[in-house]
Formats: sequence, C-alpha cells, structure tokens
Amino acid sequence: MYTRILVPLEHSAADEAILAHVHGLAKRLGSSVVLIHVADGWVARNIKELDLRESEEMRDDLAYLEEVSARLGADGLDVDAVLAAGDPAKEIGAAAEREHCDLIAMATTGTGC
Repeated sequence: MYTRILVPLEHSAADEAILAHVHGLAKRLGSSVVLIHVADGWVARNIKELDLRESEEMRDDLAYLEEVSARLGADGLDVDAVLAAGDPAKEIGAAAEREHCDLIAMATTGTGC
C-alpha cells in the first residue's frame, strides 16, 4: 500500500503524536520512513543566495532529526532524514517527489515545519 512515508517534523512536542501513528503504520506495512524538517529562519531562507554557513538553529534541527531517526531505526524501521531550508510547503512537496514518497503524514499545529 504505502512503501515510503514522508513525515515533516516541527522539532516540537507535537511531533510525537504523528511519529506514534507513522511508527505503527510503517511497521504493519513494511514501509520506509523519510523524516524532514524545514528550517525556515532567516539564515535558512537565505543560505544559498548569500552563501551563508548553517546557523545554530539548523545544527540543532539536524541533531534532532538524527536522534529521532536513530530511535525509529533502533526499533527496526528503515529511516532516512532530510534537513531542508526555505519555504516549508515547497520543500515538503519537493522532498516527497525527490524521495519517491507515496504518503505524507504530518501533524497540524499551525506553527510551521
């Protein structure tokens, strides 16, 4: 049914709700999981155009993705993690296409991704 699930994370407590659902679904279906966080601070939105170095926020976001990925991987899931920068909606859509995901599973909190 679903072979690859994209999970946008906000790097907040709200992530745990969607991760619990995706964990169960991926286990039942044998799906792989792609975690994505879209950094959208000033540095993240301008990193390419202005040739900037990643910010402390982006380093923290990457560490968070790696921690969540390791946790899910330790439970037997096939997990990849992507840190993107820019407009969340555009980056999530591009990642879904690039990573060949057939489901996007995300929580709704209204605070961004």
